[in-house]
Amino acid sequence: MENNITPAENPLQQEQEQEIDLLELAQKVWAERKLVIKVCAIAAVVGVVVAFSIPKEYTASMKLAPETTGKTPGGGMGALAAMAGINLGSSSGQDALSPDLYPDIVSSTPFLTGLFDVNVTTQDGSVKTSLYEYMKEHQRKPWWGSVLSAPFKALGWGMSLFRETEKDAPAGSKVDPFKLTPKQAGIVNALSSRISVSVEKKTGVTTLSVQMQDPVISAALTDTVMHRLQNYITDYRTNKARHDLAFTEKLYKEAKENYYTAQQRYARNVDGNLDVILQSYRSEQERLQNEMTLAYGVYNQLAQQLQMAKAKVQEITPVYTVVQPAVVPLRPIKPNKMTILFGFVFLAVAGSSMWILYGRDLLKKLKR
Repeated sequence: MENNITPAENPLQQEQEQEIDLLELAQKVWAERKLVIKVCAIAAVVGVVVAFSIPKEYTASMKLAPETTGKTPGGGMGALAAMAGINLGSSSGQDALSPDLYPDIVSSTPFLTGLFDVNVTTQDGSVKTSLYEYMKEHQRKPWWGSVLSAPFKALGWGMSLFRETEKDAPAGSKVDPFKLTPKQAGIVNALSSRISVSVEKKTGVTTLSVQMQDPVISAALTDTVMHRLQNYITDYRTNKARHDLAFTEKLYKEAKENYYTAQQRYARNVDGNLDVILQSYRSEQERLQNEMTLAYGVYNQLAQQLQMAKAKVQEITPVYTVVQPAVVPLRPIKPNKMTILFGFVFLAVAGSSMWILYGRDLLKKLKR
C-alpha cells in the first residue's frame, strides 16, 4: 500500500524548501551587490540634499498650571473621578469655560487674526516686522516646492488675465475675521497648524507649543499666545462682575452728586436764616435736612456696594501659575537628517533588490 504524503503533511520538507528559496534569493542579490551599492550611494547623496534643503523648524513650549478652586465639579463623585483621571467637566458650576475648550479658543479665527499685529524679530535681527508680514514674506521653502508650484503659478497668472483678481488688504488696515482675503485665510491656516494646545486630563496642566522657522520668534510667540489666552479667560470669567462694577460706580457717582447738592442746599438755608424763628422756615430747614440725610444714606450704601463689587472682581479673577516658561530652543525639531538619510538608503536597498529579483524578468517578459 502506497503512502501519499502531501506538502501539508510534511512541514519539515516545506520549511527546508522555503529556506532554500530564501537562500537562493539572497545569493542572487549578493551577486549584484555592486548595483545595490551604487544605488544606495546615489540614494544617500539624494537624501543628504533633501535633508539640507528642508528648512529648519524650532518648537518652543510652556506649561500653565490650572487655578485651584474650592468646589469640585460633581461633589464627591467629581473628586473620585479626578483621582481616577476622569474629568467630569464644570458644566454644573458657574464657569462654562473648561480647559478642554482652550485648543478651540487658540485655533479660532478671531484669536489667530488678533496675532497678525504682533511684532517679531528674528534671531540675527535681520527681520523686524509683524507676524503677518513674516508669515507672508519670510517663510523659507525647499527648492522643489518652487519647481512644483511653477506650473500652477503660470496657470494662475494666465487665468488672471481673463478675470479680475481679488486684491489683498492694504497694509495697516484692520483685519475683518468675518471676511478674510485668500492670503489672510492662508496665514490663519498656517498659524493654526503651528500653534498647538493640549490639556492633561488628570492634572489639568495646559501645554502650549509654537513651531516656527526662527527659535527667537517661536519662544516670543509662545509667550504672547499664552498671555492672550490668559487675558481671554480672565475677560470671560470677570465679564459679568466687571459690568456690575461699572453699573455700581455709575450709581455711586450719581448718589454722591445728589448728596453734595442736598448738603449745599441745607447749608445755604441754615446760613441765610440763623435769626429767623418762623415755623415755615423751620419746616423748610427740616425738609432739607431730611433730604440730605436720605441722600447720605443712599450714598453710604452704594459706597459699600462699590467696595464689595471691587472685591468680587478681584475674587473671581483667575490666578495663573507658569510651571515651565517659554525658552528659546537650541536645536531644531525638524528636519531629522539621519531619519531622512536612512529612509532613502532603505528604499534604495529595497528597490534595487526588487529590481534584481523580479524587475528584470518582468521587463524581459514585457519586451517579448
